[in-house]
Amino acid sequence: MVFKLNDMDVELVQKNIKNVHLSVYPPAGHVKVSAPESMAVETIRVYVISKLGWIKKQQEKLRAQDREVPRECIDRESHFFNGKRYLLKVVERDAAPQVRLSHSGIVLQVRPGSDEEKKRSVLDAWYRQQLKTALIPLIALWEKKIGVSVEKCIVRKMKTKWGSCTPGSRSIRINLELAKKPPECLEYIVVHELTHLLEPSHNSRFIALMDQFMPKWRFFRDELNALPVGHENWQY
Repeated sequence: MVFKLNDMDVELVQKNIKNVHLSVYPPAGHVKVSAPESMAVETIRVYVISKLGWIKKQQEKLRAQDREVPRECIDRESHFFNGKRYLLKVVERDAAPQVRLSHSGIVLQVRPGSDEEKKRSVLDAWYRQQLKTALIPLIALWEKKIGVSVEKCIVRKMKTKWGSCTPGSRSIRINLELAKKPPECLEYIVVHELTHLLEPSHNSRFIALMDQFMPKWRFFRDELNALPVGHENWQY
């Protein structure tokens, strides 16, 4: 359901959880609150009103955040990988499409006449494979440190989150865009999601666990959220 606070729409989802969780989603600052099924709507409304200052601050941050120029997959266009900037070189060849990383460039090989959508899909497939390769040792390392096990890790494009976790099935999802961000930001998200296997919510126990496992996690979170973003925006 949706209720209004002045001129602001608030999406309300009530489900089987213990605590209230308030989120402000990009790009326009959409407000969503998740609350226990037993909590009265008026109580939830009062809670959101008490957080109006925080909500406005988050919305202002979203509007002020730098955004990347839309990519067209053309020669000498800037693309990022592991937090570093590369120039794209498009090579048309009658052979299987592939992507190669050189010292300062990303070489995108496609068949003659390939359109922007095809070029983008080849590039996305390469990013996906690079991210999956990076995730294998990261997850193995942090499973041991945190004392959890991951049943499944899925890489996908996500509009509003860098990652997510389903504790019941011990599965995590990682945003494909993280292939473009610095490695320490990817590691922070891995630790964040694996910690959710011990504590599903963002409560004080979760924060204490994050402090224990990765004392500098706030620095990495802020670094990630300060980076330029694409058409959709992610905050964590």
